[in-house]
Amino acid sequence: MTDLESVEQTGCDFAGLVREHQSMVFSLSYHFLHDRDLAEEVAQEVFLALHRHMADIKSPAHAVFWLRKVVVQRSIDETRRRKRRPQVALELVAEPAAHTPARDPLLGEVLRRLIATLPETPRMVMIMRYQEDLDPAEIAEVLEMPLGTVKSHLQRSLALLREKLQRRGVGD
Repeated sequence: MTDLESVEQTGCDFAGLVREHQSMVFSLSYHFLHDRDLAEEVAQEVFLALHRHMADIKSPAHAVFWLRKVVVQRSIDETRRRKRRPQVALELVAEPAAHTPARDPLLGEVLRRLIATLPETPRMVMIMRYQEDLDPAEIAEVLEMPLGTVKSHLQRSLALLREKLQRRGVGD
């Protein structure tokens, strides 16, 4: 099948998919890796892989699913390959002087650092749920894990983050 036949059959063209989904691909990778250059490299790899697999894409919805799945896999692989899992000691996380509103940039930074300390899979689940606004069923499908496991990761991660924030005097 030629590229033109593939576009006509699925309604998906490569350039359109890149334009429409480049921010989502970069965002997922960046929020997992916390390194702009590395996230850009991963995004490029993902779109190169998409170009090679365009004939396999069946619909625009399938393209989004495929992109999410591949960016998750590539981001985790990159972390393992470079052994760059962000590690932040709780002592290094800035402690707010007073109770702060939920949209406070300082609290956002504290949360970002605390989420970065989570293991790979729970961290990706948290990013996909709260940064990318995917529901647990979509996360389960992308990560190929049972829905109950996704919910368990979310529940345990939220409890851990809550505990760490309370130890720091935030959210009392």
